[in-house]
Amino acid sequence: MGSELLMEAPFPQGRRNRTNRVQVSNVPNHVQLEEIKRLLSTFGNVHQCDQGPAKSENSYSVFVTYETQDQAQQAFAQLNGYEIGGSPLRVDFIMNQTRDTWNGRGGGRATHQSPHSGNSAAPMWSSDFPLRILVQSDMVGAIIGRAGGTIRQITQQSRARVDIHRKENSGSAEKVVTIFGNPENCSTACQKILEVMQQEAQNTNKGEIPLKVLAHNNLIGRIIGRNGNNIKGIMEKTDTKLTVSSNIYDVNSFNLERVITVVGKLDNICKAEQMISAKLRQSYENDLATMAPHALMFPGVHPMAMMSTMEHGGYPSGPRGGPPSHKHPMYGNSQSCVPPGMYSRDTISEQSLPNKEHVHVYIPNSAVGAIIGTGGSCIREMISFSGASIKVAQPEKDEPVEQQTERKVTIIGTPESQWKAQFMIFKKVTYEGFAGPQNARLRVEIFVPSSQVGRIIGKGGQRIRELQQITHALIKLPEESQNSQAEEVIIRITGDFYSSQAAQRQIQGLLSQNQFGNRGGRGLIPTPPQLPPAPGQSF
Repeated sequence: MGSELLMEAPFPQGRRNRTNRVQVSNVPNHVQLEEIKRLLSTFGNVHQCDQGPAKSENSYSVFVTYETQDQAQQAFAQLNGYEIGGSPLRVDFIMNQTRDTWNGRGGGRATHQSPHSGNSAAPMWSSDFPLRILVQSDMVGAIIGRAGGTIRQITQQSRARVDIHRKENSGSAEKVVTIFGNPENCSTACQKILEVMQQEAQNTNKGEIPLKVLAHNNLIGRIIGRNGNNIKGIMEKTDTKLTVSSNIYDVNSFNLERVITVVGKLDNICKAEQMISAKLRQSYENDLATMAPHALMFPGVHPMAMMSTMEHGGYPSGPRGGPPSHKHPMYGNSQSCVPPGMYSRDTISEQSLPNKEHVHVYIPNSAVGAIIGTGGSCIREMISFSGASIKVAQPEKDEPVEQQTERKVTIIGTPESQWKAQFMIFKKVTYEGFAGPQNARLRVEIFVPSSQVGRIIGKGGQRIRELQQITHALIKLPEESQNSQAEEVIIRITGDFYSSQAAQRQIQGLLSQNQFGNRGGRGLIPTPPQLPPAPGQSF
């Protein structure tokens, strides 16, 4: 009937990247293919590696097939933005064309294309970066429409996914709307929502309706610009008035965002939104590219998980400052790696998570109240944000409470969940002053199979010495006589957050799939030669 139908099979968000094939783009022509192959082989067994057609006069692409999906995931996470020959690499997943090729429409799924299509895939995060706006609570009904007809029409016309967080912040005057899709689709959906709100305002004599865009506090400086030049330029080009809130819009204590209010005619507001969103996306991608090389120090953790806890631009921060700024726009309430509230201390069990990492973190006994919070509020937020199970042990019955100096916290979760949960615990102990004037140095225990301890020690203890040297953490292995019959042994790690995480991730990387121990060399995750130390860090 003159319209193009679009049909998509259900494809859960967390399953999009389950492939063992990746495309590495922007490889400088002067870099030999063999050098690229050596770099790619550090992440796993490469079954096939082919050079693709040149995308420009100065660069070419490489198509790689790994033995496992996890190896491809690790290459994607750690090579995006990694500089070689003076150029940052770009890595994209290559999905099966019959099932996983997306055209950028329909719900904001990333564009994954066949390497033989002649079109380079867009970076995954470009279409995953959401547009978050505030709408008046009494406008939500009009946006949804009778039986959901209006919101359904908006999503069909824009080909974006629109999530209205109706149940969050109950009783508040405004609700958050998160829009997922490529930039054009997000802007179209935003315009449709503004049209509905303005029509509703006219019908109820409510006057002018502004656009309120939520932007993470880490990115707001790029919108304002030096001496306000950026925001002034947007206002001049769009004939709108822009203001940035001085206070932080706090959905919860981990979601720190500022409100950019845009006032003007509808068409001009939409132009301003496009410019604001483009600047936010570019700033986010720049931060992600800066963070990506640091991921080589933390194998198994995606740079975006690191960015969700960073405080000052593109690097992890170490010095004491204000309270932790835990969320990035990518990890809004509806787009977290693990949906908030999925796991709780009451619903999760160790048996239900057989593939998760099991870690003990020991905190000062005096910090227990701060970790738990009033009525358990703090630990619930940690669980919600990290997606991990977090349990604070009860005091030892056989020892008086006043003589106990530390308490065990058990964390069960994925590497990303461990990163977030441990970050919040380390930061809380530091910020509350329980660790003194320095960053908290806590003792952490991880469990490894007894049969794999030798892999960590290395020949003549060389590997364990290297681990301690590159991570700056104290790593203590069990004595040979201890638990000789046990299936698992405890490795104790002491250091600040980044040293402890580096040691944990390096050890887990050594153990995973035997991919680093049998190819000679040191067996450790290679640190890129261009990798600078993060501000405030010693590695």
